[in-house]
Amino acid sequence: MIILRHELRQGRCALALWTGIIAFMLGICVLIYPEMESQMSEVSGMFADMGGFSAAFGMDRINFGEFMGYFGVECGNILGLGGSFFAALLGISALAKEEKEQTAEFLLSHPVSRKEVVMEKFLGVIFQIVLLNAAVFCVTVLAAWMVGESLDYKILVLLFLAYFLLQVETAALCFGVSAFISRGSLGIGLGLAALFYFLNIIANLTEKAKFLKYITPFGYAEGADIIADGGIDGRYLAVGMVFAAAGAAAAFYKYVRKDIA
Repeated sequence: MIILRHELRQGRCALALWTGIIAFMLGICVLIYPEMESQMSEVSGMFADMGGFSAAFGMDRINFGEFMGYFGVECGNILGLGGSFFAALLGISALAKEEKEQTAEFLLSHPVSRKEVVMEKFLGVIFQIVLLNAAVFCVTVLAAWMVGESLDYKILVLLFLAYFLLQVETAALCFGVSAFISRGSLGIGLGLAALFYFLNIIANLTEKAKFLKYITPFGYAEGADIIADGGIDGRYLAVGMVFAAAGAAAAFYKYVRKDIA
C-alpha cells in the first residue's frame, strides 16, 4: 500500500483545502438558517411559482420554508457541485500525472505490477472522497446542533450517500479518461462535472429531456427528489454505478497495455 499512502500524502493539501471550503460554506448555510426562517415561508411560495427556474432546481417539489427543504437545495448546490469538481480533479489526474510530471519511469521501475498501481491509485481517490464527505457530514451535524435545528437523519444520510455516490461515479469516469491521456487535463475533468450538472437542469425543465437523468449522476442525487420521495431513485442509481464500473474497468484495461512516455 505504498502507492496509496503516497497518493494520500501528496493530495493532503488539496483535500484539506476543498474539505475546508465545502464544510465552511455548508456550515454557514446551516448557521444562518434561524435568521432567515421567518422569511422562508414567503420565499418558498415565491420560488415555487417561478416556473422553469423552480423546476430546474427542484424548488417546486419541496418546502423551502422547512429546514430539510432548505438544506436539500443548499446541499445540492454546495456539496453536489463542489464535491463533483473535487472528485473530477482527483480522477482525471490520478494516472495521467505520472507522465505529465515524468515520474512514470521511476514508479514503474519498482516491483509492483501496473494493476497494483491502478488499484492503489483508485483506492486513493475513493478514500479522499470518503474523508471529504465524512468531515462535511460532521460539520453539518455540529452546525445544526449549534442552532438547535432537529435533523431528519434518515433523509440527511440519504442526501450524503447520494452525493458520495455521485462523486464516486464522477471520479471513476474521469479516472478511466485519465488512463488514455498523458497531460492530466484538468479542464476535461471540470468540464465533465459541469456537463453532468447542467444535463440534470435540462432534464428537470422538460419531460422530453427526462432521459438525461440516466446519463448524469445528478439524476439520482437530486435533493428535492430524495426529500420528497424519502429515498434514492434506484433506476438512475443502477445505471450510474454501471457507468462508474465501466470507467474503472477502462482504466485497468488501458493502463496495463499502455506505452508509457
